[in-house]
Amino acid sequence: MGRPAVSSVFDTIRQRYSCRSYLRQPILAITRRHLQEYLAGLSQGPLGSTARFELAAASEDDSQALHGLGTYGFIKHPAGFIIGALPPGEKDLEDYGYLLEQAVLQATELGLGTCWLGGSFTQSTFAQRIHAQENELVAAVIAAGYPAPGSRERDLIRRQVRADERLSWKRLFYDSQFGQPLAPEAAGEYAQALEMVRLGPSASNRQPWRVVRQDGAWHFYLERTPGYRSGAVNRLLRLADLQRVDMGIAMCHFAAAAGALGLAGRWQVRDPAPSVPDELIEYTASWEING
Repeated sequence: MGRPAVSSVFDTIRQRYSCRSYLRQPILAITRRHLQEYLAGLSQGPLGSTARFELAAASEDDSQALHGLGTYGFIKHPAGFIIGALPPGEKDLEDYGYLLEQAVLQATELGLGTCWLGGSFTQSTFAQRIHAQENELVAAVIAAGYPAPGSRERDLIRRQVRADERLSWKRLFYDSQFGQPLAPEAAGEYAQALEMVRLGPSASNRQPWRVVRQDGAWHFYLERTPGYRSGAVNRLLRLADLQRVDMGIAMCHFAAAAGALGLAGRWQVRDPAPSVPDELIEYTASWEING
């Protein structure tokens, strides 16, 4: 298969939003099949983790398929959930976010609305549904279905967390070192890929990704939100580190856009160690440009 049209990748990323209200309508059989086939081939993360995914969705004649999975209050009438599981590893959550966002973009291409549900589902009915092993993590799931008319406009939660607002380029992207903002016109052929990163979803709309261009590579860093679900709280409540999952989402958008533009590269873990402004910033991975 050839590379998808450039516009389709960018259109899909811009079209995606956190849909919290769905029609009372099962996902069409042909759509379920296409999505299930896609999920079956989604396994290897760019940083070495191996995950597996499945779609739990009710068919026209199986209204009990979602029984017991719940809707978490603010999600109305989802027609299905995309569930994933993976064993623990050094970059497990980044790979999980990367792969699951690929599934989200595929679902969007198929005309479905989606919403990330994050935290930890390792001991949940979602984990039971995917038959998660004792050592496997279920860090987040995706609600899916056909968006209810006006769902985006009516969604009060989106307005409360300012989900349609994004940080500016000067807050996110840097040239050679932190503190030296990278302007869109200076990013050259990667400007559109960075813009797709900027538009990515993140837990509580925190947008924790930071990118530094240096020595022929794009280095991705996580800037921790002070006080947001600290490591101690995560361990106590057995919650997944969602800001690491967010980094995987950002990496997915960058790679998808770069691929659509024909910009060859690969992910490596190679900390260039530029001087970071404070202890809240930690290195994730680098996009090494081929050539």
